[in-house]
Amino acid sequence: MWGVWTIAGSLKPVPALDRLDLVAEPVAAALRSLPDAGRVAVVEIDPELADTAEFCAHYGSPLEASANCVVVAGRRGDAVRYAACVVLATTRADVNGVVRRRLDARKASFAPMDDAVSLSGMAYGGITPVGLPADWPVLLSPEVAAAPELVIGSGVRGGKLLVPGEVLAKLPGAEVVEGLAR
Repeated sequence: MWGVWTIAGSLKPVPALDRLDLVAEPVAAALRSLPDAGRVAVVEIDPELADTAEFCAHYGSPLEASANCVVVAGRRGDAVRYAACVVLATTRADVNGVVRRRLDARKASFAPMDDAVSLSGMAYGGITPVGLPADWPVLLSPEVAAAPELVIGSGVRGGKLLVPGEVLAKLPGAEVVEGLAR
């Protein structure tokens, strides 16, 4: 599969399990136990170019093949529930509608950066659905689940994962949610 990543642009993908130094520790642990880990590649990037638009422009990877993972906190009373939302970079997650209802929350918003980083064990700007806490739902837009190839974070700003959407749809806690992306 390593020669057929059409979205890699100028980057040279390698099997993710061969370069666990390019992923956060929770991502490495998840990859080690992932049945489809052989279908996941990793690329090394300049950490200063980790943000999606800069990454795509610099490395020649198509924006429509990038997916962003955002951590959402839903609150009802004193209870806070977290979820990860994965949508194509050309769309936005419907946090105040679809996600709020899915979390059965009165209010939902992007989790504060410090919470997202400390709870996920990943770097801000590199958070990925692979390796998130087991009790978090991983909400995927149908477009993400159906994508043949995607670029997502690796848990650190110095790497990106290349993965088929169907692999993401099989992650623990993953749910394909209609209307998630707008």
